[in-house]
Amino acid sequence: MRALITGIGGFVGRHLLQHLQAQGDQVFGVGRPVDCVGLPDDVRVFLTDLSDRSAVDAVIRECRPEAIYHLAAQSSVSDSFADPWATVGNNLLAQLNLFEALIAQAERPRTLVIGSSEEYGAVRASDIPTHEDVPLRPTTPYAVSKVGQDVMGYQYFAQHRLPVVRVRPFSHTGPGHDERFVIPSLAKQLAEMEASIREPVLRVGNLQITRDFSDARDMVCAYRLALLAGAPGDVYNLGRGQSVRIADVVDELIGLCRVPVQILVDPALVRPSDVDRQEADTRKFTALTGWQPIIPWHTTLSETLNYWRARVQTPAAPGLVTDT
Repeated sequence: MRALITGIGGFVGRHLLQHLQAQGDQVFGVGRPVDCVGLPDDVRVFLTDLSDRSAVDAVIRECRPEAIYHLAAQSSVSDSFADPWATVGNNLLAQLNLFEALIAQAERPRTLVIGSSEEYGAVRASDIPTHEDVPLRPTTPYAVSKVGQDVMGYQYFAQHRLPVVRVRPFSHTGPGHDERFVIPSLAKQLAEMEASIREPVLRVGNLQITRDFSDARDMVCAYRLALLAGAPGDVYNLGRGQSVRIADVVDELIGLCRVPVQILVDPALVRPSDVDRQEADTRKFTALTGWQPIIPWHTTLSETLNYWRARVQTPAAPGLVTDT
């Protein structure tokens, strides 16, 4: 298929690119110049600002995609608190311009809209594991932006019959993930301790919350399956279906570390809006596709730590970066 990835230079975008090429797809991308360094030469990348409608029109006109994976978004919860409008405005306008360009040019590619488990917010205990019909109660500006993208995807399906499939991925990480997020932050700190450029004190936030983590390399396989097999207009949870305490993640990472480490809870890293527990009910998607994560969790953690060991030793080396 002729596939277009928005946010191709980001953490997930690069993993998705590798997966689509392995499946034989012809891939085009949209991204920012700073993020797209080191992408393969055989990928046509448009260094386009998705807030520029005419530029988005030009991208669609030139590559005429059969499939669109809309990954581009401001994806940090912390950053969304610092500047709510930058997150909400960026995430909604980019998707709106994309949809309007498709309609204007009478293009109807299958399009995957990436939501988030953050859309569910603080769910009741009786709604864990969380299924797709649980009410959305967003508690952060980032979550609000993702609810907006989600319902906009449905609106353009209902009003314009765009074949939009929506997914709500739960937490995913892996080698290349940006240190603004919990697991790469922990891994980077530990790598710096091993390199003797940080004191051996691991700064952490709330250790008692639980999250449903998957490896991003498994998640991108789910994205392609969702785009190909998902029913337009429908929405699917994606995740491992098992939650793990951050305290247990910290213990396992420390067990992989080569130096003794102390733990310090940093109040600056504790968010009052943190949801206590997230766990996906993925039965709907599994019944449709048979997809299950296959990369062991221990492998994800060890390879993430190894990634940061390499980055600490050669910080100028090109690597995977966060989603745009």
